[in-house]
Amino acid sequence: MKKQFLDLGKQPIANGFLYKEEIKDEFFFNLKVGFDEKTKLVTQMEYVDPPLMFNENYSYRGSMSKTMREHFKELSQTFNRFTKILEIGSNDGVFLKNFNSNYAISVEPCLNFAKETIAMGYQTYPEFWTMELSEIIKKNEGKRDIIFAANCICHIPDLDDAFKAVENLLDDNGVFIFEDPSLAEMINNNSYDQIYDEHPHIFSVISLDNILQNNGLEIVKVENLKVHGGSNRIHAMKIGKGNIHESVEKNKSFERILGLDKLDTFKSFADRVKQSKKDLVNLLKQCKKENKKVISYGATSKSTTIFNYCGIGPDLIEYITDTTPEKQGKLSPGMHIPIMSPEEGFNESVNYAYLGAWNFIKEISEKELEYIKRGGKFITHVPIVKFI
Repeated sequence: MKKQFLDLGKQPIANGFLYKEEIKDEFFFNLKVGFDEKTKLVTQMEYVDPPLMFNENYSYRGSMSKTMREHFKELSQTFNRFTKILEIGSNDGVFLKNFNSNYAISVEPCLNFAKETIAMGYQTYPEFWTMELSEIIKKNEGKRDIIFAANCICHIPDLDDAFKAVENLLDDNGVFIFEDPSLAEMINNNSYDQIYDEHPHIFSVISLDNILQNNGLEIVKVENLKVHGGSNRIHAMKIGKGNIHESVEKNKSFERILGLDKLDTFKSFADRVKQSKKDLVNLLKQCKKENKKVISYGATSKSTTIFNYCGIGPDLIEYITDTTPEKQGKLSPGMHIPIMSPEEGFNESVNYAYLGAWNFIKEISEKELEYIKRGGKFITHVPIVKFI
């Protein structure tokens, strides 16, 4: 049974960047988060219908980030190029392109990206991942040695169906490897912006192992990653088919120490979220009072949650700069802050830049060294509201 602990208010589609004339038709939903006392899963109280989020207009491109390009290239080198692999949620092919197209296939419901991977020569199923689809793929392509997904499984409302579909298509000695944001890192960093429409769940290892085991799979290894603000790479196999690495119990024990199996932990987290909102709004108002120019760096899904929950609009943040062409010239979801290219907006007139993409701080700092040298500062709310 789910028990609510956090209300992030009325929220739009996080990646729903829009033109001024589209404002009247903008979709909103109530973003409330709960804790399932049976499975220990942190999950939204109500889910947004996936086609509203993942369609031919989806704008997040994994290949736009140097960090993610290098991350996936490094991971791909640990696999044989000729392994029979399926990627769930291949996006623009940033991981898939590292594999031989005769052996690698993908599932991608966003039609714009599915067309791109098809053009790259990869068999791509432009549909949502379901048990029904896994049956079709098994009949057409055969079982898979590896099924991989990056920042995708947490997007799927029906986890039982998703994991049953994996078990169905996975070879008896195959491995299911998936990466998603870590609940432990979200709690430690107070990074509540990990919660938005596309992330109906934020996973702990404890909750994942509970749900996987209900569907014929078990975790055999856990890797802790720095990407996306702290993620876990889960290795799972059919029950009894693999040796359980010590990292599994190590992570579960750490999570129990953090209290990730108890509702009270998340009630305390909700109190810190409310304080973070007050601190961020007060800081931005003070900047405005001092006639400082504040913009946002990165038109991200994360910043959509922050801006809408905190009520931050163009009165406090003049505009957002982003390198993604599909976002430029549009307005941010919900709060309608203008978006422009860094070449147009990230200049000497900027005093402070809120880090919408705080999880790429290292890459951004290296890229914007001149801004930092001339006295420009970044603003973040992670783990507390502060200047960097």
